Amino acid sequence: MAQKTVLITGCSSGIGLALAVKMARDEQKRFKVYATMRNLTRQDKLAEAAGRTLGKTLEIKQLDVCSEESIKTCVSSIPDRRIDILVSNAGMGLIGPIECQTIDEMKTVMDTNFFGLVRLLKEILPDMKKRKSGHIVIISSVMGIQGILFNDVYAASKFAVEGFCESLAIQALKFKLQLSLIEPGPVITEFEKKVFEDGMKMDLSAADEETADMFTNIYLKNYKQIFQILGQSAEDIAEVISQIILCKNPPFRHQTNTLYTPMTTLKYADPNGDLPIDTFYKMVFQHDKIFSASLNFIKLLRWRSRKSFDLGNPSQ
Repeated sequence: MAQKTVLITGCSSGIGLALAVKMARDEQKRFKVYATMRNLTRQDKLAEAAGRTLGKTLEIKQLDVCSEESIKTCVSSIPDRRIDILVSNAGMGLIGPIECQTIDEMKTVMDTNFFGLVRLLKEILPDMKKRKSGHIVIISSVMGIQGILFNDVYAASKFAVEGFCESLAIQALKFKLQLSLIEPGPVITEFEKKVFEDGMKMDLSAADEETADMFTNIYLKNYKQIFQILGQSAEDIAEVISQIILCKNPPFRHQTNTLYTPMTTLKYADPNGDLPIDTFYKMVFQHDKIFSASLNFIKLLRWRSRKSFDLGNPSQ
């Protein structure tokens, strides 16, 4: 099997870093990984994690998904401009009441999360079409399927990604290309930590008292607990992505967190769309104690399953 060229965006931390290192460490050396990031001054963590693979099966390059010129320069620096696997991972988050967010902040989220993907594909897709070979992996989110309270703009950016890819997937089939949307739920990374910290510092003066209280005392108050209980690690997601990349017939969509799947399933259960909205409303505002108890129950189940796993297989 010939070594495949992999380009991954957003590798300074989190999912991108974990995936780049995992693929570069492949024992069969099936991949040559180009791990990219907007700001190369943040490459130290990746370089340290890459270890001996750096300069061999992994190279670090500058790429800003918000700059067509940056993308072109990076792609042109790769031998024959050949990219077998593109992983579009770079992104940014934004939480809070929309009254307290500027239009420029919203545009930046859309420019990174949606148009960043579009720019990448405008540069890379034509070569894949010519070869009639390539796999495009997009890190989306369960919020590309179902909107969540106070994630209005972020969800909109991921809905845009999902719709764009659904349309593109039909054309891609004609050129024998593969598209895979990876849809994580909560993931414990620096990305999420920054989103939370920005939310904590947000100026809520433009919001009414009830909305500000809802954001502070319901959303932010439960944010950490939800991530601690339902959250996956960047390494968990990297493992899922690598399995999908190695798949002979990779799925178009894949949710990484089975604990979150029942929530997204509600959307498909009711064509009118009322069921998931009504369910989330009751969970947040009417049955918050039951919601909290359910989280604690899930926490107990996860703890017990991990404990059982740690004990290993029983002796025969």
